[in-house]
Amino acid sequence: MQKLVQLLDQARAKGWEIEQAHGNTWVVVPRAEFKALLAALKAQGWNYLADIVGIDYLTYPNQKPERFCVVYELVSLPGYQEGDGSRVFIRVYVPEASPSLPSLTDLWMGADYLEREVFDLLGIRFDGHPDLRKILTPEDLEDYPLRKDFPLGETPTLFKEGRFIDPEAFRAGLSGNKAGMTGWRGGTRKGYQDVAAEVQKVVKGGN
Repeated sequence: MQKLVQLLDQARAKGWEIEQAHGNTWVVVPRAEFKALLAALKAQGWNYLADIVGIDYLTYPNQKPERFCVVYELVSLPGYQEGDGSRVFIRVYVPEASPSLPSLTDLWMGADYLEREVFDLLGIRFDGHPDLRKILTPEDLEDYPLRKDFPLGETPTLFKEGRFIDPEAFRAGLSGNKAGMTGWRGGTRKGYQDVAAEVQKVVKGGN
């Protein structure tokens, strides 16, 4: 894990934020220094770009420096190009007014589809990508479905026995603001009380 130690020393010297939790390490890198850093890390033996994900912090309870963030999972695979088993997540904040980052496709071919996915779902552009097209959603779909302000369609779902899911109540249950069709904090779903009571009766040895 020497490569991770070296990266953390570099981050501390630069004043970059380091987050550590649940056995994982994140380094927050300024957007302007991100591409040069990742090129240097690859040359040092961080030989595998495992994943790229985008995050929208629009409704996140703890304020972040920018609305968007892109996280790159880098691994130094042992036994290949001086890899030593180190693993780190590089976090880069991206402003809403200028949602773009340099593409990594010239460093790792695996960045190709991962960047297209983030572009398709969050609208973050990757400058220099050779073919930045949608990959998951229809071409005529406007906006980006993983943005927190993307308008969700709401059509009541009717089941054959007459039970139905009301979208507003369902959403309320998911958000945890109040009980909804899904229940919340262990609550029984509306419409299933009879079934739940029957199950409890059987579990307790009843008939």
